[in-house]
Amino acid sequence: MKVIDLHQDEKRIIDLAVDNNRQAQHQIYSKFSPRMLSVCRQYIKDLHEAEDVMITAFMKAFTSLKYFGHKGSFEGWIRRIMVNECISYIRVQKQMKFIDDETYFDETVNDIENQLSLDEIQFLIDSLPDGYKMVFNLYAIEGYKHHEIAQMLGINEGTSKSQLSHAKKMLTEQINKLKNYSNGTE
Repeated sequence: MKVIDLHQDEKRIIDLAVDNNRQAQHQIYSKFSPRMLSVCRQYIKDLHEAEDVMITAFMKAFTSLKYFGHKGSFEGWIRRIMVNECISYIRVQKQMKFIDDETYFDETVNDIENQLSLDEIQFLIDSLPDGYKMVFNLYAIEGYKHHEIAQMLGINEGTSKSQLSHAKKMLTEQINKLKNYSNGTE
């Protein structure tokens, strides 16, 4: 049995894609597009708009591929481009509104995955106001810290904390409503 070094194969494909090899670019797109569409879909409600943003982000990734440098995860590099493109798209659409409220609630959303299906979770996240949704995704899904989110979105760190808190509170309320409805208590 021959062991294939997948990292070397990925490096070779990336190097070919840097030289505008369309087949290599297609391989990269085919491998990563399902996951990257999922990333874009977390930020953008409409599937077709999320696809458009993903394609634009892939074009930016391919034009910037020479700067990758093979340090760190290639998937993480592409993911960051996707997130930044989603933020840019939402800014251009002027859909993101932040409530500059310094109040910070320390509520948590526990065991969401055990209580709801992925479609239900996505529906609940989609129902959040855009500012809440953006901060929630960046913090809870992408793992950014509040100071990073504040810098990315051009808001105060306190606003980021407040938006996350309000998002968690709203999600908790929605989850409780769903649980009560399924239990027949509402």
